[in-house]
Amino acid sequence: MKHAGKVAIVTGGTAGIGNAIAKRFALEGAHVVIADINNATEAAAEISETGPEALGVSVDISSESDVETLISSVIGKFGHIDILVNNAAMFGTPKPFEEIGAAEWRRMMEVNTLGPYLLCCAVAPHMRKRKDGRVINIVSSSAQTGIPYILHYVASKGAMIAFTRSLAHELGNDNITVNAIAPGFTLSSRIANQSERVDAFRKNYGHLYAIKRDGVPDDLAGAASFLAGVDASFITGQTLIVDGGMEKI
Repeated sequence: MKHAGKVAIVTGGTAGIGNAIAKRFALEGAHVVIADINNATEAAAEISETGPEALGVSVDISSESDVETLISSVIGKFGHIDILVNNAAMFGTPKPFEEIGAAEWRRMMEVNTLGPYLLCCAVAPHMRKRKDGRVINIVSSSAQTGIPYILHYVASKGAMIAFTRSLAHELGNDNITVNAIAPGFTLSSRIANQSERVDAFRKNYGHLYAIKRDGVPDDLAGAASFLAGVDASFITGQTLIVDGGMEKI
């Protein structure tokens, strides 16, 4: 199996893109660690029913102590870490940029940029020890195109693209790759229930897609599996855009 024996941490792995990635890794033989602020144990138990043993850990990724506890739990359970998927993120409520405010801006950056930084700091020594590892950051195609009224979110994802490029240089000597995946509009179960938002997106942007369907979480799972595998061992510092051709470079 493609990822047999590997240990993969997926933050925000209880639903949506994160859950699809976690299930794909388990299907391909990996021990998956679901790290999420809610329902992590339940999501891990579901994965364990049909795949290798999984672990669920409740964690606020912006908390140093929570991240330290997470990594200690993973090493104690499985002994090593092969893959880190930084997927957990805040989106926020769309609003004009003047109305965001300092507190909401700070919290967005704490979750969307500080959290991945803390996780990378925590897993890097374990990956360096084995001279191998994969870090995959889930960003957003909005950071490439720009979208109004979610400036704090777009700025955080743009920061993570730069983070990916720079960290790839620091970890490359230890055979650790760092890449990003930039989804477009993805019809997760959470978003599917927001019919007005879905309809508005299709009306305003649907004509831009080269592939005429909605993106779904499994589209991102395949991309993550590729970047975590041996076939991507010489790819690092890159952002893979998975948006059905909406953004054309």
